[in-house]
Amino acid sequence: MSLRNLMKYLAVGLFVACHTMPRASMAQEAITIFAAASLKNAIDDVNLVFADSAKIKPVVSYAATSTLVKQIEQGAPADIFISADINWMDYASERKLVRTETRVNLLGNKLVLIAPRDSKVGAVALTHGLDLATLAGDGRIAVADVRAVPAGRYAKAALESLGIWAAVENKLAMAENVRATLVLVSRNEAPLGIVYETDARIDPGVKIVGTFPDGSHEPVTYPVALTSTAAPAAVRYISFLRSPAAKAIFEKYGFSFLIRPTS
Repeated sequence: MSLRNLMKYLAVGLFVACHTMPRASMAQEAITIFAAASLKNAIDDVNLVFADSAKIKPVVSYAATSTLVKQIEQGAPADIFISADINWMDYASERKLVRTETRVNLLGNKLVLIAPRDSKVGAVALTHGLDLATLAGDGRIAVADVRAVPAGRYAKAALESLGIWAAVENKLAMAENVRATLVLVSRNEAPLGIVYETDARIDPGVKIVGTFPDGSHEPVTYPVALTSTAAPAAVRYISFLRSPAAKAIFEKYGFSFLIRPTS
């Protein structure tokens, strides 16, 4: 066989191999999810099940909701947005960053007061006029940024409602998101902190010493929606979030499932 014919033979063989290879060996379709930091453990587990069943790879960016929505607004590619409060999802809807018709309030959570696991602080009744500043001693109270981050805004509202805000405002150590808040307490860098119940449950370095009354702040709610630029495959993911399988995972981590599961 001449060199020319040999090269032609190899080229044809390569073409056939490339176009007849099994689908599994080809690049897997992927979708991008922007999710509130407090969802990390639950969403990671959800994604393992979804990827295995749908053969679609979820890629997740976790951060404070306020950071995520601003990134989407600035053009960051995302298919699904999961917010830790209704206000930021409203912000996204008003700016047409999400498809409003796909929006649903998926999950609920609780706001709690935490201390390091070995702290001498016992059960705290979070009632009106509590001297939280004295309870923190010389340390600070860790909280997510009260100016923008949902966990921080819920915390500020609760402290104001209980008449505590003025006394503790100057003792706050504000973190970029709720998971960063959790770390400050877990590492004993702050004697107290305010996070979601689900965050406290996944960190053995902290303990819950009090739960804020439901009426002291807006209900902690996680809406989800497709972004305005979502890929078709993202529809399957948002449907999976509403499934009994996803419900079981979220409830395992302590979230309340706010909708009737769909098959």
